[in-house]
Amino acid sequence: MTPYEQLVVQLTNQSFRYQHVYRQGGTPYRLTEKEPLPYEEQIKAFAHMVEQADCILVGAASGLSAAGGGDFYYEDNESYRAYFGKFAEKYGFQGAFAGMMHPWETAEERWGYLATFLNTTLSVPVRQPYVDLDAVIRDKEFFILTTNQDTQFMKLYPWDKVAEIQGDHRFFQCQHCCTDEVWDATEPVAKMIEGMGEGLAVPADLVPRCPHCGGEAFPWVRGYGNFLQGELYDEQYRKVSDWLSEHAQEKVLFIELGVGRMTPAFIQEPFWALVSQLPQASYVGINNVTQFLPEVIEDRGIAIRGDIAEVLTDVRAEMGR
Repeated sequence: MTPYEQLVVQLTNQSFRYQHVYRQGGTPYRLTEKEPLPYEEQIKAFAHMVEQADCILVGAASGLSAAGGGDFYYEDNESYRAYFGKFAEKYGFQGAFAGMMHPWETAEERWGYLATFLNTTLSVPVRQPYVDLDAVIRDKEFFILTTNQDTQFMKLYPWDKVAEIQGDHRFFQCQHCCTDEVWDATEPVAKMIEGMGEGLAVPADLVPRCPHCGGEAFPWVRGYGNFLQGELYDEQYRKVSDWLSEHAQEKVLFIELGVGRMTPAFIQEPFWALVSQLPQASYVGINNVTQFLPEVIEDRGIAIRGDIAEVLTDVRAEMGR
């Protein structure tokens, strides 16, 4: 097990005793009592921290994609209707994730929904917050750690610059994990969308199956299936651990974007721990709901509460990019 995964496991186990705190939208960590800087000064401080850093580790969660229009997962809103309208009309789902948990009667119906879900993220262009983030960090040595499965970062960066620790919509795995192999999902998804047409179910012969056991395939993602934690999974943690090992003695800026209360132990809490351990490290956290800055790193970090898209646009402008 790599050092970063060990840290995630340790903090996840620790978090179980504080679930009531997370459910109420809080954190068990002791936070700074200092008043945050005015927004304009926070933007200037953010830009300055980027300029002063030797390298940057970005930790991005669902709030980053939501800020760019990928906000259809948890509610029946305009963007959900745009992508999943025919399913919303028939089933009354309150957001995309609701359909992932639905007890579908047939594999053809299930894959009608799954293909729509995957096609939605695979076909969408790079969202503006990602473009602005790229402009902010591109002149520095950087690495991306993300729990997002929507492939936005993979549309911008090569494989070795990104660790997707919760999976990737571009891959299928065996639903029964009979093999450590994963395989391409993009072409099968395109064929299912074409075969489904205006209907709600895919043709039976297009239901994706494992090439080894013949059982159904499933997207290689954590959250709604038997997530395969094999070689590809290990590689994600190895990439981020290797990057940290290489740059630990430098001025590392940790940028945390859009971490909610469901899984803070994957990005947020490891970042806080690492900043407290690395004497030259600094931290920026951006969230539209919370403004958490631990007391132990209050002199080396800022927490900005605001729309992530606006913050990245403003810091990009501040940096003249």
